[in-house]
Amino acid sequence: MEFPKFLLGDNTDYPSAIFIIHTEYPRFIINLENDEVEWLEDFTKDDEKELETEAEGLIQDATDFYDREIARYED
Repeated sequence: MEFPKFLLGDNTDYPSAIFIIHTEYPRFIINLENDEVEWLEDFTKDDEKELETEAEGLIQDATDFYDREIARYED
């Protein structure tokens, strides 16, 4: 089964949190409430250098995904 690139997550233990799950490499979960990112991968030093440039774009993509989803709910 193929999953979407981003998923919207909810958890009643964190009522004000808005979780976006990135399902492709590098996998991560971001809480848009506080911009905390939890990476679901183990990175080497070389990976970390590459990730520095890629992370900002991925986080912006996650935020754009959320904005698009909310706009669709409002329609």
